[in-house]
Amino acid sequence: MNSKDTAEDQGLGRRQWLAGSAGTLAGLGLGALGASSTSANAQTPSPAPGAAASAASAVPPAKALPAYAAWKDPNAVIIHSSSTIETKRQAFGNGLITPAEQLYVRNNLPAPDAAVLNDRDGWEISIEGVKLPRRITVRELKTMGLETVPMVLQCSGNGRGFFPSKPSGTPWTVGAAGCVVWTGVSVRQLVESLGGVLAGHEFMTGTGGEVLPQGLDPKSILVERSVPAKAMGDALLAWEMNGVPIPLAHGGPLRLIVPGYQGVNQIKYIKRLAFTQQESDAKIMAHGYRISPPGSKADTSQPSVLEMNVKSWITSPLPLVRPAAPGQVQIQGLAFGGLHAIKRVEVSTDAGKSWQEARLVGPDLGKYAWRQFVLAAKLAAGTHTLLSRATDTAGHVQPEQRLENVGGYNNNSVLDHAVTVTLV
Repeated sequence: MNSKDTAEDQGLGRRQWLAGSAGTLAGLGLGALGASSTSANAQTPSPAPGAAASAASAVPPAKALPAYAAWKDPNAVIIHSSSTIETKRQAFGNGLITPAEQLYVRNNLPAPDAAVLNDRDGWEISIEGVKLPRRITVRELKTMGLETVPMVLQCSGNGRGFFPSKPSGTPWTVGAAGCVVWTGVSVRQLVESLGGVLAGHEFMTGTGGEVLPQGLDPKSILVERSVPAKAMGDALLAWEMNGVPIPLAHGGPLRLIVPGYQGVNQIKYIKRLAFTQQESDAKIMAHGYRISPPGSKADTSQPSVLEMNVKSWITSPLPLVRPAAPGQVQIQGLAFGGLHAIKRVEVSTDAGKSWQEARLVGPDLGKYAWRQFVLAAKLAAGTHTLLSRATDTAGHVQPEQRLENVGGYNNNSVLDHAVTVTLV
Protein backbone atom coordinates (compact mmCIF):
# COMPACT_ATOMS: atom_id res chain seq x y z
CA MET A 1 0.00 0.00 0.00
CA ASN A 2 2.39 2.81 -1.04
CA SER A 3 3.49 5.54 -3.42
CA LYS A 4 1.91 7.28 -6.32
CA ASP A 5 -1.14 5.08 -5.79
CA THR A 6 -2.25 7.75 -3.37
CA ALA A 7 -0.78 10.75 -5.15
CA GLU A 8 -4.23 12.15 -5.89
CA ASP A 9 -5.84 10.80 -2.76
CA GLN A 10 -3.33 11.89 -0.16
CA GLY A 11 -2.34 15.37 -1.34
CA LEU A 12 0.84 17.28 -2.10
CA GLY A 13 2.63 16.43 1.13
CA ARG A 14 2.57 12.71 0.44
CA ARG A 15 3.54 13.27 -3.20
CA GLN A 16 6.55 15.32 -2.20
CA TRP A 17 7.63 12.82 0.43
CA LEU A 18 7.35 9.82 -1.84
CA ALA A 19 8.45 11.58 -5.04
CA GLY A 20 9.50 9.37 -7.90
CA SER A 21 7.93 6.22 -6.52
CA ALA A 22 5.89 5.14 -9.53
CA GLY A 23 8.51 4.13 -12.09
CA THR A 24 7.47 1.48 -14.59
CA LEU A 25 10.43 -0.86 -14.77
CA ALA A 26 8.36 -3.58 -16.41
CA GLY A 27 7.31 -1.26 -19.18
CA LEU A 28 10.92 -0.22 -19.79
CA GLY A 29 11.94 -3.84 -20.02
CA LEU A 30 9.31 -4.65 -22.60
CA GLY A 31 10.25 -1.57 -24.58
CA ALA A 32 13.89 -2.58 -24.63
CA LEU A 33 13.01 -6.10 -25.79
CA GLY A 34 10.94 -4.77 -28.66
CA ALA A 35 13.70 -2.41 -29.74
CA SER A 36 16.26 -5.21 -29.71
CA SER A 37 14.07 -7.41 -31.91
CA THR A 38 13.51 -4.64 -34.42
CA SER A 39 17.16 -3.68 -34.74
CA ALA A 40 18.20 -7.30 -35.12
CA ASN A 41 15.93 -7.80 -38.14
CA ALA A 42 16.34 -4.44 -39.85
CA GLN A 43 19.02 -3.67 -42.44
CA THR A 44 20.71 -0.66 -40.90
CA PRO A 45 24.18 0.79 -41.30
CA SER A 46 26.82 0.11 -38.67
CA PRO A 47 26.77 2.67 -35.85
CA ALA A 48 29.42 5.32 -35.71
CA PRO A 49 32.32 4.69 -33.31
CA GLY A 50 31.23 5.37 -29.76
CA ALA A 51 27.51 5.38 -30.65
CA ALA A 52 26.86 2.03 -28.96
CA ALA A 53 28.55 3.20 -25.78
CA SER A 54 26.51 6.39 -25.81
CA ALA A 55 23.29 4.44 -26.30
CA ALA A 56 24.19 2.08 -23.46
CA SER A 57 24.89 4.96 -21.13
CA ALA A 58 21.47 6.40 -21.94
CA VAL A 59 19.70 3.24 -20.71
CA PRO A 60 18.64 3.74 -17.09
CA PRO A 61 20.22 1.26 -14.67
CA ALA A 62 18.05 -1.44 -13.18
CA LYS A 63 16.51 -0.35 -9.91
CA ALA A 64 17.99 -1.84 -6.79
CA LEU A 65 16.01 -3.30 -3.93
CA PRO A 66 15.64 -0.84 -1.04
CA ALA A 67 17.65 -1.56 2.10
CA TYR A 68 14.64 -2.65 4.15
CA ALA A 69 13.76 -5.23 1.47
CA ALA A 70 17.26 -6.09 0.26
CA TRP A 71 16.64 -9.75 1.12
CA LYS A 72 13.97 -10.07 -1.61
CA ASP A 73 14.72 -12.22 -4.66
CA PRO A 74 15.50 -9.70 -7.43
CA ASN A 75 14.80 -12.31 -10.10
CA ALA A 76 11.25 -12.85 -8.85
CA VAL A 77 10.12 -9.24 -8.54
CA ILE A 78 9.61 -6.01 -10.47
CA ILE A 79 10.97 -3.01 -8.58
CA HIS A 80 8.66 -0.13 -9.41
CA SER A 81 10.02 2.07 -6.63
CA SER A 82 11.49 1.86 -3.14
CA SER A 83 8.01 1.33 -1.75
CA THR A 84 6.32 -0.64 -4.54
CA ILE A 85 7.71 -4.07 -5.46
CA GLU A 86 5.66 -6.53 -7.53
CA THR A 87 5.87 -10.32 -7.82
CA LYS A 88 6.42 -11.42 -11.41
CA ARG A 89 3.53 -13.44 -12.81
CA GLN A 90 5.80 -16.36 -13.63
CA ALA A 91 7.24 -16.39 -10.09
CA PHE A 92 4.04 -17.66 -8.44
CA GLY A 93 5.03 -21.20 -9.37
CA ASN A 94 3.16 -24.25 -8.13
CA GLY A 95 3.11 -23.60 -4.39
CA LEU A 96 0.16 -22.33 -2.37
CA ILE A 97 2.16 -20.13 0.00
CA THR A 98 4.10 -17.18 -1.39
CA PRO A 99 7.68 -17.12 -0.04
CA ALA A 100 8.50 -13.89 1.77
CA GLU A 101 11.37 -13.15 -0.61
CA GLN A 102 8.90 -13.10 -3.52
CA LEU A 103 5.99 -11.31 -1.81
CA TYR A 104 5.05 -7.87 -3.09
CA VAL A 105 5.66 -4.70 -1.08
CA ARG A 106 3.36 -1.68 -0.90
CA ASN A 107 3.77 0.99 1.77
CA ASN A 108 1.91 4.27 2.13
CA LEU A 109 4.77 5.77 4.14
CA PRO A 110 8.43 4.85 4.52
CA ALA A 111 9.01 1.99 6.93
CA PRO A 112 10.13 2.89 10.46
CA ASP A 113 13.77 2.56 11.40
CA ALA A 114 14.83 -1.08 11.67
CA ALA A 115 15.63 -0.42 15.33
CA VAL A 116 11.94 -1.04 16.10
CA LEU A 117 12.73 -4.73 15.62
CA ASN A 118 15.41 -4.77 18.31
CA ASP A 119 12.77 -5.42 20.97
CA ARG A 120 9.83 -6.91 19.12
CA ASP A 121 8.12 -8.10 22.30
CA GLY A 122 8.35 -4.62 23.79
CA TRP A 123 6.26 -3.02 21.00
CA GLU A 124 3.13 -1.49 22.51
CA ILE A 125 -0.37 -1.09 21.12
CA SER A 126 -3.23 0.90 22.60
CA ILE A 127 -6.62 -0.86 22.63
CA GLU A 128 -9.51 1.64 22.81
CA GLY A 129 -13.29 1.68 22.51
CA VAL A 130 -13.61 -1.30 24.85
CA LYS A 131 -14.81 -1.41 28.45
CA LEU A 132 -11.28 -1.93 29.79
CA PRO A 133 -9.01 0.10 27.49
CA ARG A 134 -5.30 -0.27 27.97
CA ARG A 135 -1.86 -0.43 26.40
CA ILE A 136 -0.48 -3.92 25.79
CA THR A 137 2.94 -5.14 24.70
CA VAL A 138 3.49 -7.87 22.15
CA ARG A 139 5.02 -9.87 24.98
CA GLU A 140 1.70 -9.80 26.82
CA LEU A 141 -0.35 -10.40 23.67
CA LYS A 142 1.52 -13.67 23.25
CA THR A 143 0.07 -14.87 26.58
CA MET A 144 -3.51 -14.04 25.60
CA GLY A 145 -4.13 -16.50 22.77
CA LEU A 146 -2.83 -17.89 19.50
CA GLU A 147 -4.38 -18.27 16.06
CA THR A 148 -3.00 -18.91 12.57
CA VAL A 149 -4.76 -17.79 9.37
CA PRO A 150 -3.63 -18.46 5.80
CA MET A 151 -4.98 -15.71 3.56
CA VAL A 152 -4.56 -13.73 0.38
CA LEU A 153 -2.87 -10.39 0.86
CA GLN A 154 -3.59 -8.09 -2.08
CA CYS A 155 -3.12 -4.41 -2.85
CA SER A 156 -6.41 -2.86 -3.95
CA GLY A 157 -4.63 -1.49 -7.03
CA ASN A 158 -3.65 -4.96 -8.24
CA GLY A 159 -4.67 -5.00 -11.90
CA ARG A 160 -4.44 -1.22 -12.31
CA GLY A 161 -1.96 -1.70 -15.15
CA PHE A 162 -4.76 -3.13 -17.30
CA PHE A 163 -6.89 0.04 -17.17
CA PRO A 164 -6.67 1.83 -20.55
CA SER A 165 -7.30 5.12 -18.73
CA LYS A 166 -3.90 4.73 -17.01
CA PRO A 167 -4.98 5.79 -13.50
CA SER A 168 -2.44 7.52 -11.31
CA GLY A 169 -0.49 4.99 -9.29
CA THR A 170 1.69 1.94 -9.66
CA PRO A 171 0.71 -0.05 -12.79
CA TRP A 172 0.41 -3.41 -11.05
CA THR A 173 -0.75 -6.34 -13.20
CA VAL A 174 -1.23 -9.48 -11.06
CA GLY A 175 1.80 -9.38 -8.77
CA ALA A 176 0.52 -7.14 -5.96
CA ALA A 177 -0.85 -10.23 -4.24
CA GLY A 178 0.33 -13.28 -2.37
CA CYS A 179 -0.96 -16.02 -0.11
CA VAL A 180 0.71 -15.95 3.30
CA VAL A 181 0.23 -17.45 6.75
CA TRP A 182 -0.22 -15.06 9.68
CA THR A 183 0.10 -15.97 13.35
CA GLY A 184 -0.99 -13.85 16.29
CA VAL A 185 -3.75 -13.26 18.79
CA SER A 186 -7.43 -13.19 17.84
CA VAL A 187 -8.80 -9.64 18.00
CA ARG A 188 -12.18 -11.05 19.01
CA GLN A 189 -10.69 -12.93 21.97
CA LEU A 190 -8.60 -9.93 22.96
CA VAL A 191 -11.66 -7.67 22.95
CA GLU A 192 -13.64 -10.17 25.00
CA SER A 193 -10.87 -10.21 27.60
CA LEU A 194 -11.14 -6.41 27.81
CA GLY A 195 -14.86 -6.43 28.52
CA GLY A 196 -16.16 -6.16 24.98
CA VAL A 197 -16.81 -3.28 22.59
CA LEU A 198 -18.61 -0.20 23.86
CA ALA A 199 -22.18 0.22 22.66
CA GLY A 200 -22.57 2.12 19.41
CA HIS A 201 -18.96 1.64 18.33
CA GLU A 202 -19.52 0.16 14.88
CA PHE A 203 -16.07 0.46 13.37
CA MET A 204 -12.68 -1.12 14.00
CA THR A 205 -10.00 1.50 13.33
CA GLY A 206 -6.32 0.71 13.06
CA THR A 207 -3.53 3.31 13.17
CA GLY A 208 -0.03 2.68 11.85
CA GLY A 209 3.12 3.52 13.76
CA GLU A 210 5.11 5.10 10.93
CA VAL A 211 7.06 8.26 11.79
CA LEU A 212 5.21 11.25 10.32
CA PRO A 213 7.08 14.11 8.65
CA GLN A 214 7.20 17.49 10.31
CA GLY A 215 5.20 20.43 8.99
CA LEU A 216 2.22 18.50 7.64
CA ASP A 217 -1.26 17.98 9.03
CA PRO A 218 -0.99 14.49 10.56
CA LYS A 219 -4.47 13.58 9.29
CA SER A 220 -3.33 14.28 5.72
CA ILE A 221 -0.69 11.56 5.82
CA LEU A 222 -1.49 9.25 8.76
CA VAL A 223 -2.13 5.62 7.82
CA GLU A 224 -5.42 4.97 9.60
CA ARG A 225 -8.29 2.89 8.23
CA SER A 226 -11.68 1.79 9.51
CA VAL A 227 -13.56 -1.42 8.71
CA PRO A 228 -16.89 -2.68 10.09
CA ALA A 229 -16.47 -3.91 13.68
CA LYS A 230 -17.80 -7.32 12.67
CA ALA A 231 -14.55 -7.86 10.74
CA MET A 232 -12.82 -8.52 14.07
CA GLY A 233 -14.32 -12.02 14.02
CA ASP A 234 -11.34 -13.52 12.18
CA ALA A 235 -8.93 -10.59 12.56
CA LEU A 236 -5.52 -10.98 14.17
CA LEU A 237 -2.87 -8.85 15.75
CA ALA A 238 -0.07 -10.79 14.09
CA TRP A 239 3.61 -11.05 14.93
CA GLU A 240 4.58 -13.89 12.58
CA MET A 241 4.34 -14.32 8.80
CA ASN A 242 5.03 -17.71 7.21
CA GLY A 243 6.35 -19.01 10.51
CA VAL A 244 8.93 -16.31 11.25
CA PRO A 245 8.74 -12.84 12.85
CA ILE A 246 7.13 -10.38 10.43
CA PRO A 247 9.84 -8.54 8.45
CA LEU A 248 9.94 -4.77 8.62
CA ALA A 249 8.94 -4.59 4.94
CA HIS A 250 5.67 -6.35 5.77
CA GLY A 251 4.69 -4.56 8.96
CA GLY A 252 6.71 -6.08 11.79
CA PRO A 253 6.85 -6.16 14.71
CA LEU A 254 3.01 -6.13 14.80
CA ARG A 255 0.39 -5.94 12.05
CA LEU A 256 -3.39 -5.87 12.01
CA ILE A 257 -4.67 -8.66 9.78
CA VAL A 258 -8.26 -8.52 8.53
CA PRO A 259 -8.86 -11.62 6.36
CA GLY A 260 -10.83 -11.08 3.17
CA TYR A 261 -10.10 -7.34 3.03
CA GLN A 262 -7.83 -5.43 0.66
CA GLY A 263 -4.26 -4.78 1.76
CA VAL A 264 -4.69 -1.11 2.68
CA ASN A 265 -6.80 -2.25 5.63
CA GLN A 266 -4.06 -4.56 6.97
CA ILE A 267 -2.35 -1.91 9.10
CA LYS A 268 1.44 -2.25 9.45
CA TYR A 269 3.39 -1.28 12.58
CA ILE A 270 0.05 -0.96 14.35
CA LYS A 271 0.14 1.28 17.42
CA ARG A 272 -3.57 1.79 18.06
CA LEU A 273 -6.62 -0.41 17.60
CA ALA A 274 -9.81 1.47 18.44
CA PHE A 275 -13.48 0.65 18.19
CA THR A 276 -15.08 3.90 17.09
CA GLN A 277 -18.52 5.35 16.46
CA GLN A 278 -17.45 6.85 13.15
CA GLU A 279 -14.98 5.98 10.42
CA SER A 280 -11.57 7.60 10.69
CA ASP A 281 -11.36 11.14 9.33
CA ALA A 282 -7.78 10.61 8.16
CA LYS A 283 -7.47 11.50 4.50
CA ILE A 284 -6.51 7.97 3.51
CA MET A 285 -9.94 6.86 4.77
CA ALA A 286 -12.14 9.89 4.12
CA HIS A 287 -10.97 10.51 0.56
CA GLY A 288 -8.37 7.89 -0.31
CA TYR A 289 -9.16 4.47 -1.70
CA ARG A 290 -12.68 5.29 -2.86
CA ILE A 291 -14.38 3.71 -5.88
CA SER A 292 -14.88 7.02 -7.68
CA PRO A 293 -16.62 7.01 -11.08
CA PRO A 294 -14.56 8.33 -14.01
CA GLY A 295 -14.39 12.12 -14.03
CA SER A 296 -15.33 12.50 -10.36
CA LYS A 297 -13.39 13.36 -7.22
CA ALA A 298 -13.26 11.04 -4.23
CA ASP A 299 -15.64 11.71 -1.35
CA THR A 300 -17.23 9.82 1.53
CA SER A 301 -20.42 9.09 -0.42
CA GLN A 302 -18.51 6.67 -2.65
CA PRO A 303 -17.73 3.07 -1.63
CA SER A 304 -14.46 2.58 0.21
CA VAL A 305 -11.99 -0.14 -0.73
CA LEU A 306 -12.83 -2.83 1.82
CA GLU A 307 -13.56 -6.48 0.94
CA MET A 308 -11.77 -8.25 -1.90
CA ASN A 309 -13.84 -9.62 -4.76
CA VAL A 310 -13.70 -12.99 -6.50
CA LYS A 311 -10.73 -13.22 -8.83
CA SER A 312 -8.45 -15.57 -10.75
CA TRP A 313 -5.61 -15.53 -13.25
CA ILE A 314 -3.51 -17.98 -15.21
CA THR A 315 0.12 -18.53 -14.23
CA SER A 316 1.13 -21.07 -16.89
CA PRO A 317 1.62 -21.18 -19.80
CA LEU A 318 2.68 -17.57 -20.29
CA PRO A 319 3.84 -15.81 -23.45
CA LEU A 320 7.64 -15.68 -23.88
CA VAL A 321 8.15 -16.97 -20.34
CA ARG A 322 6.73 -20.48 -20.28
CA PRO A 323 6.26 -21.47 -23.92
CA ALA A 324 4.44 -24.73 -24.51
CA ALA A 325 4.52 -27.19 -27.38
CA PRO A 326 1.34 -28.28 -29.19
CA GLY A 327 -0.46 -31.20 -27.59
CA GLN A 328 -1.56 -31.64 -24.01
CA VAL A 329 -0.93 -28.53 -21.94
CA GLN A 330 -1.46 -28.10 -18.21
CA ILE A 331 -3.14 -24.70 -17.84
CA GLN A 332 -2.52 -23.56 -14.28
CA GLY A 333 -3.59 -20.62 -12.16
CA LEU A 334 -4.75 -19.16 -8.87
CA ALA A 335 -8.18 -18.13 -7.60
CA PHE A 336 -9.59 -16.56 -4.44
CA GLY A 337 -12.88 -15.16 -3.22
CA GLY A 338 -12.15 -12.55 -0.56
CA LEU A 339 -14.65 -13.28 2.20
CA HIS A 340 -15.85 -16.51 0.57
CA ALA A 341 -14.20 -19.74 -0.47
CA ILE A 342 -13.75 -20.69 -4.12
CA LYS A 343 -16.40 -23.06 -5.41
CA ARG A 344 -15.13 -23.60 -8.95
CA VAL A 345 -12.91 -22.21 -11.68
CA GLU A 346 -13.59 -22.44 -15.41
CA VAL A 347 -11.02 -22.05 -18.16
CA SER A 348 -11.48 -21.02 -21.79
CA THR A 349 -8.91 -21.77 -24.47
CA ASP A 350 -10.75 -19.88 -27.22
CA ALA A 351 -11.10 -16.33 -25.84
CA GLY A 352 -14.32 -17.08 -23.99
CA LYS A 353 -16.35 -18.86 -26.66
CA SER A 354 -16.48 -22.04 -24.60
CA TRP A 355 -15.58 -22.98 -21.03
CA GLN A 356 -14.39 -26.09 -19.22
CA GLU A 357 -14.31 -26.60 -15.47
CA ALA A 358 -10.80 -26.79 -14.08
CA ARG A 359 -9.74 -29.03 -11.22
CA LEU A 360 -8.88 -27.49 -7.86
CA VAL A 361 -5.58 -28.98 -6.67
CA GLY A 362 -3.54 -28.94 -3.53
CA PRO A 363 -4.76 -28.58 0.04
CA ASP A 364 -7.68 -26.33 0.92
CA LEU A 365 -6.20 -23.90 3.46
CA GLY A 366 -9.51 -22.24 4.25
CA LYS A 367 -11.80 -19.67 2.69
CA TYR A 368 -9.34 -16.79 2.91
CA ALA A 369 -6.50 -18.56 1.07
CA TRP A 370 -6.29 -18.93 -2.66
CA ARG A 371 -6.75 -22.20 -4.52
CA GLN A 372 -4.64 -23.60 -7.31
CA PHE A 373 -6.44 -24.82 -10.39
CA VAL A 374 -5.39 -26.81 -13.44
CA LEU A 375 -7.01 -27.82 -16.70
CA ALA A 376 -5.40 -30.41 -18.96
CA ALA A 377 -6.20 -29.26 -22.50
CA LYS A 378 -5.11 -30.40 -25.94
CA LEU A 379 -4.04 -27.34 -27.89
CA ALA A 380 -3.08 -27.29 -31.55
CA ALA A 381 -0.20 -25.28 -32.94
CA GLY A 382 -1.08 -21.62 -33.23
CA THR A 383 -2.21 -18.75 -31.04
CA HIS A 384 -4.66 -19.24 -28.17
CA THR A 385 -6.23 -16.73 -25.78
CA LEU A 386 -6.61 -18.33 -22.35
CA LEU A 387 -9.12 -17.05 -19.79
CA SER A 388 -10.09 -18.10 -16.28
CA ARG A 389 -13.34 -17.38 -14.44
CA ALA A 390 -13.86 -18.07 -10.74
CA THR A 391 -17.06 -18.51 -8.75
CA ASP A 392 -17.20 -18.34 -4.95
CA THR A 393 -19.43 -20.23 -2.54
CA ALA A 394 -21.76 -17.21 -2.22
CA GLY A 395 -22.46 -17.37 -5.97
CA HIS A 396 -20.35 -14.37 -6.99
CA VAL A 397 -18.92 -14.88 -10.48
CA GLN A 398 -15.80 -13.13 -11.70
CA PRO A 399 -17.03 -10.54 -14.21
CA GLU A 400 -15.95 -10.24 -17.81
CA GLN A 401 -15.31 -6.49 -17.59
CA ARG A 402 -13.59 -4.27 -15.02
CA LEU A 403 -15.49 -1.66 -13.01
CA GLU A 404 -14.11 1.63 -14.30
CA ASN A 405 -12.99 3.97 -11.52
CA VAL A 406 -10.56 6.85 -11.11
CA GLY A 407 -8.10 5.02 -8.85
CA GLY A 408 -7.91 1.77 -10.82
CA TYR A 409 -9.03 -0.28 -7.81
CA ASN A 410 -10.60 -3.74 -7.45
CA ASN A 411 -9.90 -4.97 -10.98
CA ASN A 412 -11.08 -8.58 -11.25
CA SER A 413 -11.96 -8.58 -14.95
CA VAL A 414 -11.75 -11.92 -16.73
CA LEU A 415 -10.66 -10.28 -19.98
CA ASP A 416 -8.00 -8.09 -18.41
CA HIS A 417 -6.31 -11.10 -16.84
CA ALA A 418 -6.28 -13.20 -20.04
CA VAL A 419 -3.05 -14.44 -21.58
CA THR A 420 -2.35 -15.08 -25.26
CA VAL A 421 0.16 -17.80 -26.04
CA THR A 422 1.54 -19.18 -29.28
CA LEU A 423 2.36 -22.87 -29.51
CA VAL A 424 4.87 -23.96 -32.14
